[in-house]
Amino acid sequence: MSRPGFLKNPMPPAPAKARGAIRAGSFMPELQAAPWRYHLAHDREDVTLLWITKGQGRAIVNGVRRGLSTHIALWLPARTLFSIELQPGTQALFVQAPPGLAPQEPQAPVLLRIRDGYGQAELTGEIDTMHRELHAKRPLMQDALEARAALIGIWLHRQIEAGAADAPQPTAAQRLVHRYAADLTRHFRTPRSMGSYAEALDVTATHLTRCCRACCGKTAADLLAERRLHAARVALESPKPPVQDVAKSLGFSSPAYFARFIQNHTGVSPTELRRAGRKPATLRSTF
Repeated sequence: MSRPGFLKNPMPPAPAKARGAIRAGSFMPELQAAPWRYHLAHDREDVTLLWITKGQGRAIVNGVRRGLSTHIALWLPARTLFSIELQPGTQALFVQAPPGLAPQEPQAPVLLRIRDGYGQAELTGEIDTMHRELHAKRPLMQDALEARAALIGIWLHRQIEAGAADAPQPTAAQRLVHRYAADLTRHFRTPRSMGSYAEALDVTATHLTRCCRACCGKTAADLLAERRLHAARVALESPKPPVQDVAKSLGFSSPAYFARFIQNHTGVSPTELRRAGRKPATLRSTF
């Protein structure tokens, strides 16, 4: 019998809410497990924060190449077209979370150069704490992760206010490529050709290709092919739907055309790619 004035359960569990998954920890195992997931241009429904603690690499964000080095934080909102490549020996941390957990989170991509030691330690500590939460699986883990994500949003806001953002004025070519990248994230599943994208942007295909190459070292057609290839590989990791349905969902006119596309970029057929399952490192990629 409980004592007067005391409850048997002073902290009843909160009602379950539908929430998106939060992931955090060391980035290199994530990258090495399936390099294509980050080497190919793509966008995600979640926000991504990459924190380089040692080494260097490069990222292509909305069609513009940026160098990455020690103590750089790269914030990528949901639906940002990006790819990431890091050199061997690089050490990095990451967070991926549903958008909107932090009211102060930036709504546009931002690269931050963190020069003060306190700011560096603060971000490293927050991500390490999230990683421990994920492994400990204690009660209210999701609430704790969401609170940490909100704190990272505050950290980002404070660093931007302190002038850590490296945001050079975009050139005319970069503005055009930004618009092309935004169109790709919306329409890559349609049959639209690169020329159709250029026409919608009121430029020639040659001019769009020239601008893309100048901004990131890849052509406009490369970026479109990478985005479709990334989506195809994600879909083919699962046993369903049938290959012909994957081809249709990505705007290919026929399964045969889709099979040639996959063969050209991976060296194997869609069926073989699906069968390979968790062994993407054995497959060739032209990107």
